[in-house]
Amino acid sequence: MLEVNHLSKDYLTPQGPLRILSDISLALSRGQAAAVMGPSGSGKSTLLHILGALDFPTAGTVTLDGRNPFQLRERELAAFRNKDVGFVFQGHCLLPQCSVIENVLTPTLVAKRNGDAAARARSLLEQVGLAERLHHRPAELSGGEKQRVALARAMVMKPLLLLCDEPTGNLDRDSAEVVASLLLELHRKQETILIVVTHSAELAARFPVRFNLVGRRLE
Repeated sequence: MLEVNHLSKDYLTPQGPLRILSDISLALSRGQAAAVMGPSGSGKSTLLHILGALDFPTAGTVTLDGRNPFQLRERELAAFRNKDVGFVFQGHCLLPQCSVIENVLTPTLVAKRNGDAAARARSLLEQVGLAERLHHRPAELSGGEKQRVALARAMVMKPLLLLCDEPTGNLDRDSAEVVASLLLELHRKQETILIVVTHSAELAARFPVRFNLVGRRLE
């Protein structure tokens, strides 16, 4: 389970603290999926970064499966991000010099146990329709195909929590539909906790749980 209790985030500015998030609380169980909407600059990406332990809250707690990542030592925190959390960003963030399968395998390189990683990577790429593209470079792929690679990469470590920041934001309508369907399908198969930040009302409508981030608060 993911539990967020009274989370707030301030950034220091020359004029003093700037409040970005205020008293955010939510709870999602394994297998649940939620969309977070809100205007630009409302703090959606900041919230996602804190949930994924890429940024620290000013106040409040975040626990995933009973663990508070912000109480972990640096090495344990890195392992937590690598194993328990998967990320998909608006830009695919693929390594241009690496092949499709090498990109998917990137998170497994720092894991101690990755004996079946190659087979799992191939399976995921087959599930997202890229079985024939394993050895292509990102420059040889369409935008939708690149995002499907990013999705497979995010799932290769079997994360408990999958966080997506505008995963269809750079895609045309047809490609966005394909990526959204694959995202939800993989989420159901692996029973992850899925949170997607999006401006797309069409994408958000496909999620059983929906939040709006307005005035620094979650509604």
